[in-house]
Amino acid sequence: MSGFLLRACHDLRAPLRAVLAHAELLGRDAGAGQADLEERLDFIKTGARRANLLVDGIADYALALLIDSREFQTTPLEVMLRIALAKLDRELRDNQAQVTYDRLPVVPGNGDRLMQLFEHILRNSLRYRGEAAPQVHIAVVWQEGGWLFEIRDNGPGIDTEFLDRIFEPFERLPGSGPAGSGLGLAICRAIVERHGGKMWAESGSGGGSRFLFTLPAE
Repeated sequence: MSGFLLRACHDLRAPLRAVLAHAELLGRDAGAGQADLEERLDFIKTGARRANLLVDGIADYALALLIDSREFQTTPLEVMLRIALAKLDRELRDNQAQVTYDRLPVVPGNGDRLMQLFEHILRNSLRYRGEAAPQVHIAVVWQEGGWLFEIRDNGPGIDTEFLDRIFEPFERLPGSGPAGSGLGLAICRAIVERHGGKMWAESGSGGGSRFLFTLPAE
């Protein structure tokens, strides 16, 4: 946990330094032209949004780690998925994405966090899409003791060396840029593990990605 906190501080410092630096420059440039002032303000707003995104991600990760199985309720996963799809509706339409899914089961769990599990995985497929419109399918099969879920997409795929690292806090694929908080898949794995399951990824460069996880049955 100490390593995670150090990484969190490191990632937060960069946007906060940018906000502070450009705020100071804005104060000094009282006689600057309108274009210069607007550029300073854009840097400040971008840094503030980035810091806010990181804080939200840290809060979600903390909530995932605090999941208590004693508070689990009967949770219809299909309803949780539909809520996640509604939250992502604009992003899905902007990317011309298609999401299909099998009939999903009812499991014991924390509904809010399981909804968030679907939301983060789907958002990940949109963020790391290929040239073609994203296509995502959610499949589920029964296996002894519980359910096995597979969420597969048609994205560019993930090199084998990164398949486990992507679940670490603040780990990003090379060249992916700082678009997200760097915590999405770490949150997903924490949610699954707190529900008594396991999560992993399978992929090959250029062959799409498959995110798999298990959840115990009632």
